[in-house]
Amino acid sequence: MRKLQIISSLFVFLLAITVQSQLIHPKASPFSKIHQDIGLTTLEIEYSRPAARGRQIFGGLVPYGRIWRVGANESTKFSVNSEIEVLGNRLPPGSYALYAFPEENKWEVIFHKNTSHWGDGRTAYDPSEDAFRVQIEAVETAEWQENFLITIDSISHNSAVMQWKWGNTRLSIPIFVDTQKGMLQAIEKSLDSDPSAQTYYEAARYLQEEGIEYAAALRYLEKAIAIGGDTYYFHRVKSLVEAALKDYQGAIRSAQRSLELARAEGKDEFVRMNQENIATWKKSK
Repeated sequence: MRKLQIISSLFVFLLAITVQSQLIHPKASPFSKIHQDIGLTTLEIEYSRPAARGRQIFGGLVPYGRIWRVGANESTKFSVNSEIEVLGNRLPPGSYALYAFPEENKWEVIFHKNTSHWGDGRTAYDPSEDAFRVQIEAVETAEWQENFLITIDSISHNSAVMQWKWGNTRLSIPIFVDTQKGMLQAIEKSLDSDPSAQTYYEAARYLQEEGIEYAAALRYLEKAIAIGGDTYYFHRVKSLVEAALKDYQGAIRSAQRSLELARAEGKDEFVRMNQENIATWKKSK
């Protein structure tokens, strides 16, 4: 028993020495994480960013026609909390590995269901585990990107574009989310349960931003003003809705009221925006 205790103590001691002797060093391809909301959907990407360091990237460091992990180190992880669509392909909520087969002009981009592989998986990679593949054109750019970069841009309530950039190569992958269906359901539910002035305003603002159901948006704004009183942003959105309905006289009146309220609160940006709209709508009367 005594011997066993000595051996156990020695093991713990040696383990502690080993842990203390490990040197934490900077990674050649640093880790990066993207967290992006697109409408009501949250998207996350975890990847590592290799550098060119004077090397030929595609067709050299990253061979054409062979699977690539879309970065370095572990496989790149792409996660969403609700269903999205990529070029007509539906992707259920969950986590996926991103892979690609680079070519000189068009790439095959893969959303893969097995996220356990290190790197590209090599012989362990199984195409039957792909969620889907899409063909994406590789565009040559004048601007040089030293470290591999993934960005999410051109974001709206319903869509965004995921871009991959490295060297003089850029790929743009469109992403679609059906925010409108969920929002219309949420609006209907919220307006059925003792809505506040702000609830009516937010419902109207969403409809105005999406360019849909303007008549309903106007009703909601009138209720917001009746319950919550005059605010520059209530009247601002009301003017935009009235202009969309081609009621330019009403739009000018609402914009003028918004301008007055904004000026009283020192909201110079809204003063300028209302002035510009009033000038435009006067020409449309």
